[in-house]
Amino acid sequence: MTTVLIIGLLLLLLMTGMPVAFALVGLSALLLLIFQGPTSLFMLVSAALSQARTEVFLAIPLFVLMAAVLQFSGVATSLYTTMRLWTGRMGGGLCIGTILISTLMAAMTGIGATATVTMGMIALPEMFKRGYNKHMVVGAITAGGALGPLIPPSNLLIIVGGYASLSVGKLFMGGVLPGLLCALLYCLYVWIRCKRNPQDGPPLPDEELATTTEKIKALPSVILPILLIAMVLGGIYGGVFTATEAAGFGAIGAIIIAGINRQLKFANLFESFKVSFKVTGMIMWLVIGGGCYSTLVTTTGTAGMVTDFLTTLPFGAMGAIAIMLVIVLILGMFIDPVAITMICIPVFLPVINAFNVDVLWFMLLFSLSTIIGYITPPFGLNIFYMKGVAPKDVSLGTIYRGVTPFVFLQIIVLVLCLVFPPILTWLPSFMD
Repeated sequence: MTTVLIIGLLLLLLMTGMPVAFALVGLSALLLLIFQGPTSLFMLVSAALSQARTEVFLAIPLFVLMAAVLQFSGVATSLYTTMRLWTGRMGGGLCIGTILISTLMAAMTGIGATATVTMGMIALPEMFKRGYNKHMVVGAITAGGALGPLIPPSNLLIIVGGYASLSVGKLFMGGVLPGLLCALLYCLYVWIRCKRNPQDGPPLPDEELATTTEKIKALPSVILPILLIAMVLGGIYGGVFTATEAAGFGAIGAIIIAGINRQLKFANLFESFKVSFKVTGMIMWLVIGGGCYSTLVTTTGTAGMVTDFLTTLPFGAMGAIAIMLVIVLILGMFIDPVAITMICIPVFLPVINAFNVDVLWFMLLFSLSTIIGYITPPFGLNIFYMKGVAPKDVSLGTIYRGVTPFVFLQIIVLVLCLVFPPILTWLPSFMD
């Protein structure tokens, strides 16, 4: 009854629209007070301080600052212009180029909303003007933005690493291959669709195609962001610096790129710092709430009960893992992925330890399944970001229909990673 009460009340509070962080903290305080008395509230204070002082979370504001500076420095516009020149000749080229840009932006920002909002403002109007299929376009941009929390540097993976006591660097490297695999499947889907139905993604007219000289001249705008990505990820992979130190280098690199692009203005810096403070404050409140909820489920025996239930099922470790991933996919239809992380990790982690399963592999699977929630109807976050930047004649139904094929493509990647663990563990294995 205690377990049902703890989980049920939390879901009920979240369905009322209460902010996730306050639901986690408030419910934890109330139930601990009821079950274990006033002295138990000291555990919440200790948990909150412990989570807020976790060193790896220092990387979050720095990576957010890096993303914000790049967002206001004109990098996305330059990237789109370059990709347009290089991919305009092929059917669906503008859409494929947009997916490639979203992949690059994912590797620069680590945030799910950035690429969706930016490409929704830059690429969406042009593709609509050129007669691209409306459903395909909004689906590709919405799903492309969801690569941000998967491809490093991902703020979600930083949170997972902090809660599961895993190396953030290894989590970052584990997210590279599935992220690139998702992007590859997206591009293949668009290419095949436009091959079968050329009217869905017509190529640019001959008079607008770029010459080889123009294509080469546009490349410098792509080189600087790629160098920044290589510096951040290469430094982590090579053991030159930690994820937190890499975040600092990334923020400095983003400011340098803004200066080179002549966008290092006080107004841009002010907006970048304002966005960084807002996003970091939101994330840290969620981190504190997750620490409090973890204390609740541990001290009341909820985690132990769930572990006993799943370990006694006749399906074994793979069956239990499949059940947990399905639970996450269902929650992703209604709840923010970061909130799912806070709720599920304290409950799932003891189960994984009981089965003696590779925690790194499972947490990467878990992260991949939560990220699918960014584009899962009816309440995927990126769906509403897209609705916010799309023209008024683009309904939620249009976006739902557009993202559905991409949801299935991400589920295919999830199944592949479940069946073939080296997809997730091969790169991290070189960091031992």
